[in-house]
Amino acid sequence: MAQSRHSLFYQLAASDWDGFLKGVEKEGLRVDGNGFIAQTPHPEALGSALTHPRITTDYSEALLELITPVFDNTGAMLASLRDTHRFVQQNLSDEVFWAASMPCEIDGDASIPIAEYGSSNTGRLKHVYRQGLAVRYGRIMQSIAGAHYNLSLPDSFWRKWQGLMGNSDSLQDFKSDQYFWLIRNFRRRSWLLMLLFGSSPALDASFVSGVQHDLARFDDRTWYGQNATSLRMGDLGYHNNAQASLNICFNELNTYTRTLDRAIHTNWPAYEAMGTQRDGEFIQINTNVLQIENEYYSAVRPKRTTGSGEKPIQALDARGVEYIEVRCLDLDPFSPVGVNREQIDFLDLFLLDCLLSESPRIEDDECERLDDNYKDVVARGRLPSLSLCRGGRREPVGAAAVELLERLQPLAELLDGWNQADTYGAALAAQREKLQGSDWSVPSARVLEAMGSSGLGHRDWVMEMSRQHQQTLRSEPLETGLQAEFQAMSAQSLAEQKAQEAADKESFPEFLAAYLKS
Repeated sequence: MAQSRHSLFYQLAASDWDGFLKGVEKEGLRVDGNGFIAQTPHPEALGSALTHPRITTDYSEALLELITPVFDNTGAMLASLRDTHRFVQQNLSDEVFWAASMPCEIDGDASIPIAEYGSSNTGRLKHVYRQGLAVRYGRIMQSIAGAHYNLSLPDSFWRKWQGLMGNSDSLQDFKSDQYFWLIRNFRRRSWLLMLLFGSSPALDASFVSGVQHDLARFDDRTWYGQNATSLRMGDLGYHNNAQASLNICFNELNTYTRTLDRAIHTNWPAYEAMGTQRDGEFIQINTNVLQIENEYYSAVRPKRTTGSGEKPIQALDARGVEYIEVRCLDLDPFSPVGVNREQIDFLDLFLLDCLLSESPRIEDDECERLDDNYKDVVARGRLPSLSLCRGGRREPVGAAAVELLERLQPLAELLDGWNQADTYGAALAAQREKLQGSDWSVPSARVLEAMGSSGLGHRDWVMEMSRQHQQTLRSEPLETGLQAEFQAMSAQSLAEQKAQEAADKESFPEFLAAYLKS
């Protein structure tokens, strides 16, 4: 009988284990002193949103995105993220960095300014892509914020793992196959992350103005899901009808890139009716189901760093999967930086076990069940009577969660033994603690409890938390050298944007035509 993957992993010695490589991309809105989405341009002190390596914008001019470099330990990564937050908070003047995933007060699409990236062809392409999202889905959905966690394992591990597996493929192909092995199990278990980390059970009434919904009234300005974990990932959040029919296949690299490429080159009648230009201005890149790969919303993505002008699919096909991007994380409103240490360490443990567990291909019928489990936990995860379909049978969500946490204990003990620490045991214990007793202290429940005890609705409670975080971070001034480093990055990014704008020789229509042909 062949050895299990867990058994093979346990054959490694501490000297064989080089840990994880990790990074975070954290979004958050700038808001004014009244808790309304900022109408001001991206602060110049933060540099160019087009070229800055750590501070950019996502959909909106008001939606900051802070990016860490890659680190090999959680502490250093979180310290870097905190440093960037400290610099940002210094340069927000009287504005506030919103602490929650669901947005502040807004006033329809017109109140959400689309991000600007200057006059270079690359900058204009990013802007037109966002214009396309606006005409396709509306801007309101794009005002939601989250955190993305990027994880990879070093090549030193992959070579040892490939030897234990007796695999003779190229290292590139082997890594891609193994990352998709991990992704398949992630899709089977991602509901657990929504239960443990979903932090958006409520929203400001302005977000659903004129929209039919089934939320309950919290107060005159706030709606909430009575048993919801993450409104961000539910029907009011990231979703659209055109993508519902895509059937992107996550079983292996070639099926993933092939089905995604098909969506980018398949015309969608409703988008064709809009056209690509209005009054002489581009309003979308093309009229296909997806304008570009990034338009596809999913809880996880296989990723590869792209070169200049290279598309994500091209990079994946040419050089294989480099890392995994976990995209379903709500911001932690209780943390000044939106994520916390126990969460990151648990994700490492969770993702490693996804790699080490058996992971057969996902057939269509299982795919539907997995989607249903995920949606159910997002919408009703705190309902004790909720059951999930697992292994062909229904199982209470609480029992299923405890079972998944228990299976991680031996792996946590192994890693902690190698590292001579209690890192993973503590992270696992923190998640178990959330599911103790009948009143689970999962983040979504904590948010509603904190709002209730404060007597504040969503906007005012999040504003209070955001101001507390701002005060905390502003009370930690950057060291002189680090301050100078951030200032230099901002100046350099502004210079790089100007250089790009000066170097462009072709018109934007010519640039776009060439981009679409590549």
